[in-house]
Amino acid sequence: MKQDFTEGSIYRKLYLFSLPILLTNLLQASMQVINSLWVGNLLGSTAFGAVTIGTTVMTVVLAFVLGINNATLTIFAQLKGKDDQNEIKSYLSSFVILLIALSLAVGGFGYIFAKPLLALLNTPDSIIPIAKRYLQINFIGTLFLVGYNFIGTVLRAFGDSRTPLYFVLLATVLNAGFDPLFIAGFGMGVAGAAYATVLAQTLAFLYSLFYLGRRFKHHSFKFQVPKWVEIKTILRLGIPSGIQMIVIYAGMTVILSVVNTFGESTVAGFGAAQRLDSIILLPAIALGTAVNAMAGQNIGANKWQRVSLISKAGVLYNTGVMLAIAVILFIWAEPLVKLFLKDQESVAFGTVYLRTIAFFYPFIGLNFIFNGIVRGAGAMFHVLILNIISLWILRVPLTYVAASLYGEIGIALGIGISFLISCLFSVGYYRWGSWRKKQLFE
Repeated sequence: MKQDFTEGSIYRKLYLFSLPILLTNLLQASMQVINSLWVGNLLGSTAFGAVTIGTTVMTVVLAFVLGINNATLTIFAQLKGKDDQNEIKSYLSSFVILLIALSLAVGGFGYIFAKPLLALLNTPDSIIPIAKRYLQINFIGTLFLVGYNFIGTVLRAFGDSRTPLYFVLLATVLNAGFDPLFIAGFGMGVAGAAYATVLAQTLAFLYSLFYLGRRFKHHSFKFQVPKWVEIKTILRLGIPSGIQMIVIYAGMTVILSVVNTFGESTVAGFGAAQRLDSIILLPAIALGTAVNAMAGQNIGANKWQRVSLISKAGVLYNTGVMLAIAVILFIWAEPLVKLFLKDQESVAFGTVYLRTIAFFYPFIGLNFIFNGIVRGAGAMFHVLILNIISLWILRVPLTYVAASLYGEIGIALGIGISFLISCLFSVGYYRWGSWRKKQLFE
């Protein structure tokens, strides 16, 4: 269902638009969990380790291409607000050509250099052959993964968040069914898990193309020679987005190195907390994506008063949802950690960590809201700087210092305080920054 965000109730539209995005994010997260569960239960810990490391490598290598794809949301949301059909078709062609080229290049790079990439992560020799095969198969499917993500992002930019949910649901259900069939039924082991994922994503991509062909059969699409101004605009937004994802993953790796100094129990407890963390933040991430698209349409239509109202609605929803999650987390931290762990020391650390950081979550949620609005204007470089401040100037040093002063509990204190201070930077830039002067199209 396509929505025009330049008119009508902002609160109602933000709720209806962000809910399918949240469900989509949950499904995408569950796809990796399902893979890991089947591999761990059917093949054992070595295979599980291979998939875990392989997934980490895939995430980092694909960060840049998926970052380019993030530029899709802002560009097409503003074009929808401008209601310029010719520019929409022209940019669509340029995006498709650029993403095909990048997907093939990154996929080929990953396939060829799978083993050296695993070596960079100090992967144990016993795991390398299995992880290498898993990686190479996944890199073959890069085009299809990027393809159906791109189509989903374009639809969201035009105000349709429900249809991409169906694409991801199809991929998740197919992946869940293919996993045991390929891993155990066909006796393919870890390679079977990779083939299951690639086939599921390929079929979801093909279905998305079929859907577009039927829904927009009266709209013609032709490949055009990309204009330099379009490529420049896409890269001006996409490159900072790609670098931002790399900055985030690198910062998380450094924090993990601080956690590692406290021993196995702390590492395990932190790992369980991070599993929960990835779910806890999904509502804030969904709201951030939603306000990005909504702000983009209104900026394109030059309706700045509605942009301010979208910000207020996002802040209100985020504060309410994240505070409710914080209360639940504080009360039920221990049983939630026990879903992943049984070792008492690990459970104890994971519980204390979550209860310490719980009421800092609304602040990191506000970061997603304000950064989403700023992204809607196309100020991707400024968001990159805010993320560098958040992770490298605040979170990493504060975690290190707090852990040095207060021991393992300092990990949660350092991270939580960084959420609060980085939120102040985001609010400050939203209030006084130059993002409103950003001209996306020349």
